[in-house]
Order: sequence, then structure tokens, then C-alpha cells
Amino acid sequence: MKIFNTMTRTKEEFVPIREKQVGIYVCGPTVYDYIHIGNARPMIVFDTLRRYLLYKGYDVNYVSNFTDVDDKIIRRAIEEGVSSSEISERYIREVKKDMEDLNVMEATTHPKATEEIPDMIAMIETLIEKGHAYEVNGTVYFRTRSFHEYGKLSGKRIDDLEAGHRQIKVAGEEEKEDSLDFVLWKPKKEGEPSWPSPWGEGRPGWHLECSVMSKKYIGDIIDIHAGGEDLIFPHHENEIAQSEAANEVEFARYWMHNGFLKIDGEKMSKSLGNFFTIRDIGERYPLQVIRFFMLSAHYRSPLNFSDTLVESAKASLERIRNAMTRLEDALHEAEDRDAAQEEEALLSSVRTYVTKYEAAMEDDLNTADAISVIFELVKLANSSITPANARNVIREVYDTIDRLCDILGLQAKAEKEILDSEIEALIEERQTARKAKDFARADEIRNQLAEQGIILEDTREGVKWKRK
Repeated sequence: MKIFNTMTRTKEEFVPIREKQVGIYVCGPTVYDYIHIGNARPMIVFDTLRRYLLYKGYDVNYVSNFTDVDDKIIRRAIEEGVSSSEISERYIREVKKDMEDLNVMEATTHPKATEEIPDMIAMIETLIEKGHAYEVNGTVYFRTRSFHEYGKLSGKRIDDLEAGHRQIKVAGEEEKEDSLDFVLWKPKKEGEPSWPSPWGEGRPGWHLECSVMSKKYIGDIIDIHAGGEDLIFPHHENEIAQSEAANEVEFARYWMHNGFLKIDGEKMSKSLGNFFTIRDIGERYPLQVIRFFMLSAHYRSPLNFSDTLVESAKASLERIRNAMTRLEDALHEAEDRDAAQEEEALLSSVRTYVTKYEAAMEDDLNTADAISVIFELVKLANSSITPANARNVIREVYDTIDRLCDILGLQAKAEKEILDSEIEALIEERQTARKAKDFARADEIRNQLAEQGIILEDTREGVKWKRK
């Protein structure tokens, strides 16, 4: 398998550190709100990478963190008058719900920054001992110039960065040895969560968190470190500096970064009114359609989100599911018999398509080309398979399409549409649960209906519902 390595800016043959074992670290979200549609792209892309590696027989250790201490979390907690941990735990639950709806597999480990503070303090102490960090008034800084390869991932030259910094005065700049030095530990402020340390009460810097969590749950060297391209600088650059200065070994063998997502050609922002959470999008489209849409372009390409393009993705996914329904119907009618010669030739074509699909996936995870192969199989199924075919022939075509879709996290089997009477019965059960203050069951029913594409609206006249 070849992977485009951001570090070398070339496609390289993927060779894991340990045979048939892969450690992948993907930077996770800061949990202060619902995740937005841009967050979904790396989740879907690198979940698909994991699924393909599993399909190829690798043992995958997939680690994706939750940043559960951060200025944004603290601000949200102050606004609501609750603790920071209440905010972070609430949105960790919501993120996991969105990931499940996007058919993103649960990580092998989802470490939380607040649970790894002792190891963070230990790494800072190591960096101070080795001359790569220093403390001033309770703040610990990393000596950026002490790491001579700084900028090797982003391609930024340290002298150019210094010139840029001269134009911008940062709070606390005067206490640093160098304007480019970044924070490893920050002192406590009134009302903020904090932990004891050799430098006083405080909390870790964001960049440090991932260096420590990846080391603990994967090792000093990661096979693949992944995330959005917005993290290349400064986050991933700083991770490399800290980790390699502390551990004195290469931090990651391969770096993978997905391209930006735009909304109708514009950068997503609340001020433009084009900022959408996964929950917002889920009100308009089944999230399987969003997953299909995300994978219909190469992960390194910029991706433009628009209703027109998503509607096209919806129609394409429906085409696959319609073909699967036809195959299911044919299976019910077909006879058990040996495959005829022309049917063996058809199955040989199917296996050729599997090889073509794998070639696309092994060419830097080219999911767009892999989806094209699935449509070639769909075309073959629609034109060549009838109930007159041998059952085992139909079964192999059906199972192949299902398997190749599953690697992409796509559910190819058509879901049976829920009947109006079943919807009404569930709504009635939900109302009974709410009256009994069984809100967990009420939410469960709402989510169950949402998964079937049913949107509920609580009004003064009662509960109204509609299909997406």
C-alpha cells in the first residue's frame, strides 16, 4: 500500500514498524460543543483507512484523543455556570453519538487529556533536564530553536517565522527567551481547572497532550499520525519537536492529512451563516449519505459541500441499494445448482473488480476510484444477474458488493422502510415514557426514529413527524 507522506511530500510504500501491526494516532476534537461537518471528514477518512487495514489482516491500534481541558471548554462552563468536566463529559457523549451515526468505529482507545496529567508533567521534566524547556513564573516554555529540525513537516523556515512574529506582539512575550517558544505548562487562573506540578498549580499546553497520549497508548514511534491539514502547523510541528526532543527517536513514520471542507465554495464560519453541525446536517440527510459524499472525493483534495452535490451522493447510494434489493429478490427465487460455464466467467469478472478496488485503495486510499469500481459491479449485477442464475453466483455478487461497501463504512443493504403505523406506535410509546419521566427511553425512541429518517417535532398540538 502506498501512502502520501506529508513529511516527504511523496507517495511511499507503507511498511509498519511491526509486521501486520499498525499504530494510528488521529487528533480528536476539543469537546465544548457539537462537532461540525468539517470535523466529520478526518473521522470518516481515517476510519476508512483503519477498516481497509483490518480487511488486509492488520492488527490496528487506533488511538484518537478527546481534548477535555481548553480555553473554549472553560468559557462554555463559565457561561452555563457549571464545571468544565460537566461540559466535556456532555460533549464526549454527543461526539460518540455522532460518530456512531456516521458509522465511525469506536477507537481502540479514546484517551482524555485530563486523565494523563502525570505523564505530561513527566515529559516536561524530561524536556527541562535535556535543555529543551524552561520555566518562568509558573509557565514552562519549549525552546523552539533547541530542536534543529523545527519546520520539517510544514516546510516553514524558523527565520521566516521569527520575522512574522516581530509584527505581532503576544501577551507574555517579554518573559520568553525567544518569541517562537511555545507553552508546555500554563499557570492556574482563578476559576479554571488546575493540577499540582513542580511549577505550581496549572494545566498542560494543547500541543503537549497529543505527544504524551500517543506515546502512552502506541509507543515512542507511531506508524501513522493523521488529522486535518489545518493541524500541520503549529500543532503537528510542535508535537514533533516535543516528542523527538524528549524521546530522541522519530515521532511518526507516516503523516496523513485530509484537505479542507468548504460550504458552497466558502470557508465555513458562523459569521457567514454556513456553519453546520453533524446534528444540523442529520436533520436534512441520512448520515450514510454524508459518509458516501465525503468518500466520493480523494481525501487530500479540497471538498465542497453543497446541497446539489449531497443530493447526487444520495441518489448514488440509492442506486447501490436498489441493486442490492434486486439481488436479494433474485436470491429468493434462484435454484441451488452448479454454476454454468458463462456464470463462472461472470464470477471471474467480479473477482477482477475486487482486485481493481484493492488497487485503488492501496494507491493512497483512493476511495473515489474504489467507489467507481463498486458502480461497475452494480452495472454488472443489473445487466447480468436474474433469478435464473445459480443461487451461489448471485450470492457471491451480492456479498462482494456488500463487503466492498462495508470497507468504506457504507451500508449497502437497503433498509426496510418503517410503516406509518409503526411510527405512530413508537411516538405513543415515547409520550408514555416522557409522562413517566423515563427520558432515557424517550430519547432512545427519538434516536431510533431519526436513524430511520423520521424527524419529530414537538408542538402545542402534539407530536408531528415527517420523513427526510
